[in-house]
Amino acid sequence: MSPPRVLVGIDGSVTSFLALETAAAEARLRGARLELLACAADPAEAGPVLRAAVAHAARLRPGLTVTASSATGDPADVLVRLGRHAQLTVVGARAVGGGAGLLAHSVARRVAARAAAPLVVVRGMQPRPRVRDRRTGRVLLAVEDDADADAALFAFQEAELRGTTVAVLHPWTYRRRTGTGTAAPRCLPRGELAKATEGAGLIVVGARRHARWTSPPPGPVADLLLRHARCPVAVVPPPRNGTGPDDGPGRRRGPGRDSAPGPTDLAGRAVRPPRRGPGPPAARS
Repeated sequence: MSPPRVLVGIDGSVTSFLALETAAAEARLRGARLELLACAADPAEAGPVLRAAVAHAARLRPGLTVTASSATGDPADVLVRLGRHAQLTVVGARAVGGGAGLLAHSVARRVAARAAAPLVVVRGMQPRPRVRDRRTGRVLLAVEDDADADAALFAFQEAELRGTTVAVLHPWTYRRRTGTGTAAPRCLPRGELAKATEGAGLIVVGARRHARWTSPPPGPVADLLLRHARCPVAVVPPPRNGTGPDDGPGRRRGPGRDSAPGPTDLAGRAVRPPRRGPGPPAARS
């Protein structure tokens, strides 16, 4: 079995180096190898960027195993292909506005729509990450329905690694079912969803796929967070061919019942995570 790895895309921009800082921290938490990837028409052009990135990673995380490689082709295609068996892929995305920003954001969005393993997107408008202490800032989980079971598992695992808690957000599309049918939505308006990410260490959201599209958006909630979240966004793909959350590439077994703090909502009330099955998660009064 190959050692676990965290893959990060590097293009020499400030946002890609912010993504590198996040990826290095995640690799250290997981005991994984950090793999740097630069896409360029001429591999020689990627050399200086990769050398600078390797040196930066060594300063940030001494002793971390770091490898670097270059590739040709569309960056989104390459990241999706090479990240298929990674524990995590990390990319940076500049704020939307202007040609270069739109291009960089498009790469992150296209990877989020197609990735087979969890992806973390670090936006350029976010505060500089605290790379020396990743145990700050709780993990948020945006729950829409039972399809988010894998995303919930990833959020709990990430919180355990960071030694922090999970807070569950219910976006406007989320409904809960009672014994007499479907209750009114527990709504969180779009503006409040983005605002709720202020000061968080990470927000986790499940991707949505459409069989008729070759490169669909990752879903309305994920797309909103990729554009407006104020912390890094983890997009977790849905299971394929009926595989469970522990069966896919880069997935780890979940924490024990007593090994991590339980999830709470924004008011600090304990909530249950989504569960697999015919119905959505039961609401706790």
